[in-house]
Amino acid sequence: MNTLVIFTPLWSTASFGDPLDGLALEWAALGMHLDLCKGSHRQLFALRCLAQTLRGFVTAHLVTTLAAVSLLIGVGSLLF
Repeated sequence: MNTLVIFTPLWSTASFGDPLDGLALEWAALGMHLDLCKGSHRQLFALRCLAQTLRGFVTAHLVTTLAAVSLLIGVGSLLF
C-alpha cells in the first residue's frame, strides 16, 4: 500500500508566518552601512590587494624571486 507522507519543515522564519513588512527598508539600511564601511576601509583594502598580488607573484615565481633578491643584496653590498 502506498501512502503519501507530507513532512512539515523543521525550520521557521523570524516573521512567524506574517508578511515581511519593512524588508525594503532593511535592505536599504544594510546597503548604506556597507557603503559606509567600504568607504572607511578603502586604503586598508587596497593594501591587502597589493599584498595578495605580491604574495601570488612570489609564490608563483619563487626561484626567480629568490635569485633576484639575492642579486640585489649582492649588488647592494658591493656598492655600500
